[in-house]
Amino acid sequence: MASVLKLYNAALIRRPMSTQCATAAFLFGAGDVIAQQGVEKKGWDHDFARTARLTFYGGCFFGPAMTKWYQFLNKIQFASPTRATIFRVGLDQAVLTPAAVAFFFGSMSVLEGKPQEAIPRIQAAYVPTLIRNWGVFVPTQIINFSIVPHHLRFVVVSVVSLFWNTYLSIANARTKQEQESLEAAAESELSEVKKEIKEIKDAVIGEIKG
Repeated sequence: MASVLKLYNAALIRRPMSTQCATAAFLFGAGDVIAQQGVEKKGWDHDFARTARLTFYGGCFFGPAMTKWYQFLNKIQFASPTRATIFRVGLDQAVLTPAAVAFFFGSMSVLEGKPQEAIPRIQAAYVPTLIRNWGVFVPTQIINFSIVPHHLRFVVVSVVSLFWNTYLSIANARTKQEQESLEAAAESELSEVKKEIKEIKDAVIGEIKG
């Protein structure tokens, strides 16, 4: 185990982008598996396309963006370690996080082939997800930026994100289901209205002919 961690640490230093992208892909996929099997109890009805979408998102979107973001934060110089921690956590949670939450729900809609659902899904899930994110990651990032070596900060966030990704997967699936239910209800109501209009039209025509 120690040798594996040593190799992983060396890979983080030598190839940070590819290593962190692979880490993010694995953890996003694992988070969805936990969500579907551990929380939703799907068993053999596992949605593999959903897991693939989240794995793709982690490796191709989240991983590269976060790698560059942490490189940027680590390059900023501050007068004291305390000030560095405060400003880095502030930037991370006030600048990156609000954009990342919106991007997640929007990109999931696009990857599902339903870009028209992006705005409604963001509107439905954005505020509760952002508040819960702050509850988890503000204390995590205070510890991360104050005591963790800079090349391991992404790893710390990724490990915590395993559980956070489980929540994101569930939140996205529930928001999707709620939107589909609303759309089905709207279609049903529209169908009833059309039926009533047709009945009225037929009645009027009957009266005219009579």
